[in-house]
Amino acid sequence: MTHVIVVGSGIAGLTAALHAAERGCRVAVVTKGALADTNTRWAQGGIAAVTGADDSLASHAADTITAGAGLGDRDAVQTLVTEGPTRIAELVRRGVAFDRGADGDFARGLEAAHARPRVLHAGGDATGAAIQSALGMAARAGTLDVREHTDLRDLVVEGGRVVGIDVESGGVRRRLRADAVILATGGAGQLYAHTTNPASATGDGIAAALRAGAAVADLEFVQFHPTALAVGEAFLVSEAVRGDGAVLIDDRGRRFAFDAHPDGELAPRDVVARANARAMAAQGGRPVRLDATGLGAARLTQRFPTIDAAVRARGLDWSREPIPVTPAAHYFMGGVVTDLDGRTTVPGLYAVGETARTGVHGANRLASNSLLEGAVFGARAGEAAASDTAWPNVDAPAAVPLAAVAPAADAPPFSRPALQQLMWDDAGLVRDDAGLRQAAGVLAAWSAETHPRDTEDDALLLLARHVVAAALARTVSVGAHFRSDEASSSPTAVSVPATQEALAC
Repeated sequence: MTHVIVVGSGIAGLTAALHAAERGCRVAVVTKGALADTNTRWAQGGIAAVTGADDSLASHAADTITAGAGLGDRDAVQTLVTEGPTRIAELVRRGVAFDRGADGDFARGLEAAHARPRVLHAGGDATGAAIQSALGMAARAGTLDVREHTDLRDLVVEGGRVVGIDVESGGVRRRLRADAVILATGGAGQLYAHTTNPASATGDGIAAALRAGAAVADLEFVQFHPTALAVGEAFLVSEAVRGDGAVLIDDRGRRFAFDAHPDGELAPRDVVARANARAMAAQGGRPVRLDATGLGAARLTQRFPTIDAAVRARGLDWSREPIPVTPAAHYFMGGVVTDLDGRTTVPGLYAVGETARTGVHGANRLASNSLLEGAVFGARAGEAAASDTAWPNVDAPAAVPLAAVAPAADAPPFSRPALQQLMWDDAGLVRDDAGLRQAAGVLAAWSAETHPRDTEDDALLLLARHVVAAALARTVSVGAHFRSDEASSSPTAVSVPATQEALAC
């Protein structure tokens, strides 16, 4: 019997685990917190897929490629949109109660950069929680061996193949062997001082893959969400709020987003996030405001109950006054390079979800494609792990070497907050050569230190060095990667291949 270990318990990990188990594998799910402590649980906006007669696979594919600044892999995009409806039907079978209209059909929302309303929700803005709950129940009801509060320490590589993982739980370290390991540990929002991600998003899986020799790519493409609450602990205010009619205003009450893009607040996320940052800089760093007063209290409470509760818990009434928001690190488009079945460049190792770089997101992820990616490619990876007998070659872009810079002589003492602030300042929304080289020097100095750090900090430091190296190597602005020192930089520029209309969907 094939033994599969899945590291991570969000939509990508649990989907992979369930599909592998349904094909006769013995499957263990290892997760650093409780089963439900995932990025998936916090996903508010919904899951994008073509489920209506007024929509098309070609339209969803075109929107995905356009939002990705033309850099999305066409085969990956076609796979995503084509298999998306099947995965939605599967989620319904597993118990996800998507919101429906009076006619009983799915209630479809419109989000930024989508040509059609195609975003499905559950419980208003609690889509991720509903999906996490349904998949968690399926995992516990089946044959999966679920190991909570178990930290990944490293991959075990023998003879050039991944054959298991080293884990630690309750202070005890042990080795778990397997025929296949699927990494589904999410991204690394904790690289940055401001993030919508939970504390667990420390890049453990990507770092472990790097140490095992797996190829990574597109790490310079970090998506910053335009609207995180700027009061209290960071909290995401979903793009769906703007899709429902909320607008962004500055201190003068002016809608500034149209200065950056003709779609205004519904432009791609990178464009809106930078527009927010520029408006904040012009008003002394004060947050911009999201004005949802036109939606009314009843609509806000019904459609966005989770956000409504968070806003009111901070003493704000967004039905009566605009609320302060700021950009925050949200999603990694890059990660461990995989093929369309989750295989990495190291035999025996798979990656799915935000940990993986399938190429589907290009330079900037289209809103609500993240949950869909986890479902589509999680299913494919689980099935591949159950049936692979030979490891095919996995194409990978040319590796970006770590920046060849001398360690900074005046680097401050290492701490996670210091690392997060360095990345925010020098490798965040807006980058330039001087700032990136300054960051590379400090990171090199910290990496040369011999005193021990905890495993999460080591993962973040390793990943930070690769993010900065990738950002230095890409000297032109594209998508979420914006270089202020590029003479031709334009926050509105989007490069779309001429063959986009010919996508065979």
